[in-house]
Amino acid sequence: MKIIADTHAHTIVSGHAYSTIREMAAAGAEHGLELLALTEHAPEMPGSCGIFYFQNYNVIPREMCGIRMLFGVELNIMDTEGTVDMPDWLCEKQDIVVASLHSPCYGQDHTKEENTTACVNAMKNPHINIIGHPDDGRLPLDYEAIVKTAKETHTLLELNNSSLKPDGFRVNARENMIQMLGLCKKYGVSVSTGSDAHIDVDAGNFKYIQEVLDYCEFPEELVANTSLKKLQPYINRQIIC
Repeated sequence: MKIIADTHAHTIVSGHAYSTIREMAAAGAEHGLELLALTEHAPEMPGSCGIFYFQNYNVIPREMCGIRMLFGVELNIMDTEGTVDMPDWLCEKQDIVVASLHSPCYGQDHTKEENTTACVNAMKNPHINIIGHPDDGRLPLDYEAIVKTAKETHTLLELNNSSLKPDGFRVNARENMIQMLGLCKKYGVSVSTGSDAHIDVDAGNFKYIQEVLDYCEFPEELVANTSLKKLQPYINRQIIC
């Protein structure tokens, strides 16, 4: 299958990434993308930008280097209530909204049940489009509950290429992803593909995701990033002319 959209990537604004908007757009185009979403870390992530950055997205063109661009946020899920670090009125204005568990913001001393509750509650937030890197074994999840809630709330579950890198810091990512994909296939739940690129050479890099999708014989119709038409219902900005 051909993946044409990357729904999770970062620029220097996120604090621990290394490329600019233009550099990311150029790399995405070079790698054959039709759409690239830049989802900067929300303000509670150490080193990231302040709230005003996300309020000013209207000044940025939504087409660069011949590809469509989305500008959004990767929210931090802060607690088991699913609280996130951006007000609803501003989440609503983002092109795309990813929400993730990050230990610097959420902590890592929670139980599997607490982590699951946090993500389930976040998915009930109508402004959240995607749950980021649910494969991270450092913060274990009950995938049956996560997949069922994703179906109920029309939320995409992410396949994160960065999680699968051999030198990555997330644990058991491939095993967890395979388990999640099996349940997504069973319940008919769509997934998204995110490079989670923190440098331009990784924009649109789905090398490891592709291998897992092939291994699982996962149906293309459930991969939202294989066409703009499939992705459109899950995001906030109009991308189909």
